Amino acid sequence: MFRAISWVQEIAGVALAVCLVVLGFQWTAGAAESAVSLPAPVSDAAKQAGPLQTAVLAGGCFWGVQGVFEHVKGIRRVLSGYSGGEQSSAEYEIVGSGTTGHAESVQIVYDPKEVTYGELLRVFFSVAHDPTQLDRQGPDRGSQYRSSIFYANDAQRKIAASYIAQLNNAKVFSKPIATRLDPLKRFYPAEDYHQDFLINNPHHPYIVFNDLPKIRNLQRIYPDIYADAPVTVTAVVAR
Repeated sequence: MFRAISWVQEIAGVALAVCLVVLGFQWTAGAAESAVSLPAPVSDAAKQAGPLQTAVLAGGCFWGVQGVFEHVKGIRRVLSGYSGGEQSSAEYEIVGSGTTGHAESVQIVYDPKEVTYGELLRVFFSVAHDPTQLDRQGPDRGSQYRSSIFYANDAQRKIAASYIAQLNNAKVFSKPIATRLDPLKRFYPAEDYHQDFLINNPHHPYIVFNDLPKIRNLQRIYPDIYADAPVTVTAVVAR
C-alpha cells in the first residue's frame, strides 16, 4: 500500500492525486463511491444466541477492511493481520514482497445473535472491496492484496460458495467474482501500528481517498447494521 511520509499528509487532495498518477497508482475513490447494495445471501446461518464466532477475510489493504467492519453492529473485535502463509514470514515488510503466500487479512469476531456470517460477506463484497479484481485492489498489486475468504469450517465454506454463485448468476458485477475460498490454517495479527489505522489516521491520504468512502457507503447502503461508534482494538484490549 502507498505509505506517505508525514509532510505529504498535508498536501491538498488534488495535488496528491496527481502525484499518485505520476507514480503509477490508480485513483480509487470513485470506485469506492460506486458501491451498490447486494441481495442478501439465500443460504445463511440463522441469528441465534451462542458463543462468539470468527470470520477471516482478505480484500486488499487491511487498513480499510478493518475500518469497515469496525463499524458493523454485532462486531466485537477486528484485527488486521496475515493469512495463507507461515508464521516465520508473517511480517509486514516480508509479506509485502508478494512471495510468502500470505494475504493482508482481517479477523472478525462477531456475535451470531446480532449479525450472521452471510451478512458479513454481503458487506465484504459490496462495500469493503472490489471482489472482481485479481491479485490486486485499487492501487495495490500483488497476491498479498488478493480477495480471499478463509473459511474456518464447512458451514462457512458452503455459505461463501453459495453466495458467490448467487452473485455471479445474478450478474451483479460486470465481471466474475475473483474471490478465492481457502481453508483457514492460521491467522497472525499484524504489527501494533497497523491496528485501528483508519481510526487513528483519518487524514492519511491513502485513507482519505481509498477507505473513508467505504465507511460512508456502509452507512448509506446498510444503515440498519451500521454502527456510528466503531469497536476498536485498543478499547477491547483495555477492558
